[in-house]
Amino acid sequence: MGEITTTTWIVTLALIVALLALDLLLGWLKPHHVGFREATAWSVFYIAIAVVFGVWFTYAYGGDLGTQYFTGYVVEKSLSIDNLFVFVIIMATFSVPENHQHKVLTFGIVLALIMRAIFIALGATLIAMFSFMFLLFGLLLMYTAVQLFRHRDEDPDVENNVVVRTARRVLPVTDEYVGGKIFTRLDGRLVATPMLVVLVAIGGVDLLFALDSIPAVFGVTQEPFIVFVANAFALLGLRALFFLVKGLLDRLVYLSAGLAFILAFIAVKLILHWAHVDISAQVPEIPTPVSLVVIAVVLVVVTVASLIKTRRDPTARAHAGSLRATSSESDSAD
Repeated sequence: MGEITTTTWIVTLALIVALLALDLLLGWLKPHHVGFREATAWSVFYIAIAVVFGVWFTYAYGGDLGTQYFTGYVVEKSLSIDNLFVFVIIMATFSVPENHQHKVLTFGIVLALIMRAIFIALGATLIAMFSFMFLLFGLLLMYTAVQLFRHRDEDPDVENNVVVRTARRVLPVTDEYVGGKIFTRLDGRLVATPMLVVLVAIGGVDLLFALDSIPAVFGVTQEPFIVFVANAFALLGLRALFFLVKGLLDRLVYLSAGLAFILAFIAVKLILHWAHVDISAQVPEIPTPVSLVVIAVVLVVVTVASLIKTRRDPTARAHAGSLRATSSESDSAD
C-alpha cells in the first residue's frame, strides 16, 4: 500500500471537474423539467462512477484504504440526503420555478465542494498538528447529534435565517423571478431577484453541512484524498438525486433520527481514537469495517421503518431536522 500519488490527485480532480462541468452545462445552460427516467439514469450514472472509482482505488491502494473510501462515501451520501431535504425546503419556501431549480442545485453543489475543500485542508492541517482535534471533532459531532435528535421533527427556519434576513434588508429584491437572473434592472436601477436570496440561503446551508460532514468523515479516515473524493462523489450526484427522490423524502420520517445516531456513533469513534493515541494504547478503537456495517445497517433500518410507518399512517411526514428550535416554537415556549 503506497501513498496517494500526485498523478492520482491530478487525474481524480480532472474527473471531478469534468463531471461538475457536465452538471453546469445541463443545469445552467439548459434549464428544463427533469422527469423520473432522466433523474434515475443520472443517479445510477453518478453512483456507478463512485463505485467503479472505489473498486479501482481498492485495487491500486489496498483493501484498508478502499474500505475507508467506501465507508466515507456512505457517510457523506447519507448526510447529503439531509442536505437535499433542506434544499427541497428552500425551493418550496421561495417558490423557485421548476425549470430554474437546476441552477440552484448546481450552484449549491459547486459551493458545497468549495467549502468542503477548504474545511478538509484546514481539518487535515489541524489533525496533523494537534491530536486533540479528534476529541474536539468528536465533541462537535456529539453535540450536533444530540441537537438533531432533539429537533428531529422540525424543519430549518429558512425565512428567519440571519443571513437571508440581512440580504432582504440590505438589497432591493424584485417580487418575481426574472428568467432565472440573479440581478436585473428595474426603473433604471440594478436590483436583485429572489434567485439571489435563494442562493444566499443555499450558501448558508452548505456552510452548516460542511461543519458537520467534514468532522464526520475524518472519523472514518484521516487521509485527505479519501475525505475529498468521498465528499465530491457524494455531492456530484445530488442534482439528479434531488429530482429522483424529492417525492420520497417526505416518507423518510426516521431519517433525522438515523443520521443523529450515525453522527453520535462516529463521535464515539473519534473520541476513542483520541483516547487510544493520547491516553493509552489499551483503549479500544472501532475498526473501519465495523463502522461501514453499522452505518449501512442503520440506513437500511431507517428506510424500511420509515416506509412501514408512512404506509400505516399516510399523514406522517418527514422533517429535515434542525440544530435549534424554530423561532415559532421558541416564541411559544416564552
